[in-house]
Amino acid sequence: MEENSLSEYILVIMKNLNFIIILYVSLIISYSLSGYIQENSAYEFLAEISVTPPAAWKIPVVCSILYISFLMLMFIKNIRGFKLVIKLCLEIVTSFFISYILGFSYTGIVLLIIADTMKFVPKQGWKFPFIVFICFFYFIADYDLMSLHYNLVSLETYIGYFKDGTGSVLMGIKNIVNSLNTFIFLIYMILLVRIHMNEKERIMHLNNQLNSANDELKYVNMQLSEYAKESEKMAETKERNRLAREIHDTLGHSLTGIITGIEACTTLMDVAPEATKEQLKAIAEVARQGITDVRRSVKALRPDALEKSDLSNALVTLISEMRSATSAEIEYSFETSLNCFNEDEEDIIYRIVQECITNSIRHGKAGKIYIYISREFNLLKILIKDNGTGCAEINKGFGLHHMEERLDMLHGSLNYNGNDGFIVEAKIPIRWGTEEKG
Repeated sequence: MEENSLSEYILVIMKNLNFIIILYVSLIISYSLSGYIQENSAYEFLAEISVTPPAAWKIPVVCSILYISFLMLMFIKNIRGFKLVIKLCLEIVTSFFISYILGFSYTGIVLLIIADTMKFVPKQGWKFPFIVFICFFYFIADYDLMSLHYNLVSLETYIGYFKDGTGSVLMGIKNIVNSLNTFIFLIYMILLVRIHMNEKERIMHLNNQLNSANDELKYVNMQLSEYAKESEKMAETKERNRLAREIHDTLGHSLTGIITGIEACTTLMDVAPEATKEQLKAIAEVARQGITDVRRSVKALRPDALEKSDLSNALVTLISEMRSATSAEIEYSFETSLNCFNEDEEDIIYRIVQECITNSIRHGKAGKIYIYISREFNLLKILIKDNGTGCAEINKGFGLHHMEERLDMLHGSLNYNGNDGFIVEAKIPIRWGTEEKG
């Protein structure tokens, strides 16, 4: 049983025991008064006590009613301020009248008020004056003190009616239950002290846990602050690299087309002026598109071609522009739909094709480029091959390096070979799996 539940159980025992004692004392008084009347010795009894007692039947009835009222007052909980003062004052007044009717032969009910106050008065500041006042009342509510101001009849006088040692037995029983009430009260107070001490220990333990949690929180906050700074630096680096890739892709692609086209114009200028004009128009269009892409890349937007159309049409437009601006033959075929990818996937596919075409023309001097896009289970495969000079020993430049970075973002892979022309193979996992999506 928990200590709080045990304390409430003991308080219930005290309430029942006080009722038993009050009823016991009142019945002794009532019985003795009735006995004096029936034996026609009431006159001698009244001469001895010099005060007129109430009717015999009224004493247990009034005491019971007053005690029930007292219990109802104790039942009122969770009140504060002036209402609490009124409640305690009414309890004291009720206990005073019960004790007065019993001739102050029993005042143990005051201990019940103290027990109730110690447990249910909420604020510690309120308890001390209440307890002091109740204890003062308990000590002055004594027969010897009260008999100085009131004409009282002692319980011993009433018990004098009983003969043959019965009175001594009745008085002994009264003293035993009175002592039992005091003993239970002491146990109750000890239990309350234990509860209070345990509560203080629990609060101290919680405070220690809270302090430890605060220390841990401060440490975590410091780590988060450092992590935020590192993340900010990483984000700046990532954004810088992204812009570098975008500018490289757009400028590199456009400038390669322009340079190759101008070289072709130099050759055609004397022999085919009209063809040269058409070539210059194609070069101008590539330059305009390059400027547009550079502006959009700086603004962290997608390639202009992908903004205007879907991926398939954007790739066709890209290849057509490079065919017009350069003398390279570019063959393009695909065996899977390209209209079901997310924007980040479309960006990377477009940039890989763009970068490979640019590298083939710029570095490999290729005259023919073959682009093949297929699907194998949950992988999109991009194969780009040219007939350029190739490269026996490949040193990764900016283009290859950033193609790998882009593919890493999608958990893809990049393979390349420069022994026979230049071959690039990129593999990108398809997020939705192996089923077809249109």
